[in-house]
Amino acid sequence: MEIRSDTNTNKTYLRTIGDRGEEAVARYLVDRGFRIIARNYNVPGIGELDIVVEKEGVLYITEVKSRRNIGPFPHSAEAVDFRKRKRLYNATRHFMAARGYFGRDIVFQIGCVTHDETGRILKVEVIPF
Repeated sequence: MEIRSDTNTNKTYLRTIGDRGEEAVARYLVDRGFRIIARNYNVPGIGELDIVVEKEGVLYITEVKSRRNIGPFPHSAEAVDFRKRKRLYNATRHFMAARGYFGRDIVFQIGCVTHDETGRILKVEVIPF
């Protein structure tokens, strides 16, 4: 798929890449024994949790980032800066309260997806932070 300069086309392309990356990370986690609790959990005005999974009583909040494998781009994990982490933390607090998950252990992690210019996924890794 070619990236065009048209804003709407580019946004659609980026959204498609993001959706594919999120699906790849969800599959990666399920294949490793995690159970999906929620996807795209949105707290208006605060933020969204891409994937929430559970394994052995621990909740894992997974932020998904996709990057192309060309040029001097930073690693996907570098896209989760302090502001993004703060939004994730606040959205997680709302999620925990809404679901009654008091006293549960939580691990925050980044699902990093590397793809080529056509959108084909080359690598999936999950990094705790």
